[in-house]
Amino acid sequence: MARTRHLKITVEGKVYDVVVEDVTEEDGNFYPSPGLSSIAHQPQAAAGPAVATAAAPVAAGENDKLAPMGGTVVEIQAREGDQVEAGQPILVMEAMKMKQVVTAHKAGTVRKIHVAPQQAVDAGQPLVTIE
Repeated sequence: MARTRHLKITVEGKVYDVVVEDVTEEDGNFYPSPGLSSIAHQPQAAAGPAVATAAAPVAAGENDKLAPMGGTVVEIQAREGDQVEAGQPILVMEAMKMKQVVTAHKAGTVRKIHVAPQQAVDAGQPLVTIE
């Protein structure tokens, strides 16, 4: 029988109350706990479309807009050389089927776009350089 737990989680300063169900080994599924070395019982991932992987890390500076979360770049709305205003949408990211519009952190010129559509990025990774 699955166990449920009520948890309070804080993400980027916003508090969420969630109920989590432990489905370890329930109905033939097996989700190993950290430290388990056996992967023989893990469900096999279905073959799907290729997705770009995260690029090599770029050193972040004050002119860089950083990824607010880990996820996938869905759409880039700015181009290198564009003039942008603070708060202007520059790209859209998706994580767990939720989209987030990423906006310019300051007014200026887009000097470099460090990501591409369908690319996976880590939280804190530079996305765009605006000078």
